[in-house]
Amino acid sequence: MKRLDQLKKHLRPGRVYRRADLAQWSKSVDRHARELVDEGVLQKLQNGLYYYPKASVFGRVPADERELVRSFLKEDDFLLTSPNAYNTLGLGTTQLYNNRVVYNHKRHGRFTLGGLSFEFRRKPRFPRKLSEEFLLVDLLNNLPTLAEDTEALRSRARAKAKELNASKLRLAARNYGKVATRKFFDQVLADAA
Repeated sequence: MKRLDQLKKHLRPGRVYRRADLAQWSKSVDRHARELVDEGVLQKLQNGLYYYPKASVFGRVPADERELVRSFLKEDDFLLTSPNAYNTLGLGTTQLYNNRVVYNHKRHGRFTLGGLSFEFRRKPRFPRKLSEEFLLVDLLNNLPTLAEDTEALRSRARAKAKELNASKLRLAARNYGKVATRKFFDQVLADAA
């Protein structure tokens, strides 16, 4: 069996591989990766990052966003979100954004992975998953960057804060909020008490 075929048998559709992942199965990893890209087996996403596409009846399925970020960061400790998530809060936000935000401990900046744009933000703390409390805090943190009426949104956020669990919101504001955001929620929660 050719060495290239031995490498192929380790690959799984839908997975993103780093060059180092492929090196464990090949002594000529760069040559083999180039050959697999030329054959159409692998898709080169970025230097040292490859995707083995899944096939569907509609053609090749693009790489999963979480899988892209996991391989890029070489870890699972991140939170993938988007300003579009604010629309789930019911505050009347209407804009749709074409960017993804990745809270993590390693990288900072804009990166394109698999044709998708990601904004990596290095943060000391972030939750494992999204919650309404975190989203409301994050919305206030990022209010100046949103294409919305900030005063109207701030007013609706004040009303939404009174509907949420006060202790969870206070904890989210303390753990993830900027100074101005923490002051905002301290005042809103004090007024509600």
